[in-house]
Amino acid sequence: MNVIWIITLSASGIFLIQSILTFIGIGGSDMDSDINFDGADSDVPDSMAGGTGMGLLTFRNLVNFVLGFGWSFILLRESIASTTILSIVSVLVGVVLVVAVMYLFKWVSSLQQTGTINIQKDAPGCKGTVYLTIPEARSGEGKVQITINNSVREYAAVTDGDKIPTGTAITVVEAVNNSLLLVK
Repeated sequence: MNVIWIITLSASGIFLIQSILTFIGIGGSDMDSDINFDGADSDVPDSMAGGTGMGLLTFRNLVNFVLGFGWSFILLRESIASTTILSIVSVLVGVVLVVAVMYLFKWVSSLQQTGTINIQKDAPGCKGTVYLTIPEARSGEGKVQITINNSVREYAAVTDGDKIPTGTAITVVEAVNNSLLLVK
């Protein structure tokens, strides 16, 4: 039991340090390294890893496994008389903890957004309003505010048709360049 206590308390300390570093932005899953036996980029299928760099055999997952195994072994040793059954249950708790943390990291990483807008691809079809009057037949530029990727952005705009006054609802036809839109 002394060995189990030492290993479990060590894993708890490492877990605490990893958690603090992760929350202050120093240690994320990108600082963890995968152990690969087949030469591939990850031991976990892409559907499970989610492109987060979170492989199956990592130091973080080893710590999580030891944490689940050790604490369940210590807490359940009075309830389960058989050491074999206690060991099996503890291994299962360790595996469940590793899987739960992997899916938690996958879920959290799916919430990230780059904030980058590709105006050529994302702007056509977006709706908005005229902020500054747009002169007719591309004779000058006005300004529009459009909602693109769930945020309101302001761009210079031209039209092929008649003058479009301030406050008029518009639809983006195409992006002429990275800062100018053709609207109707």
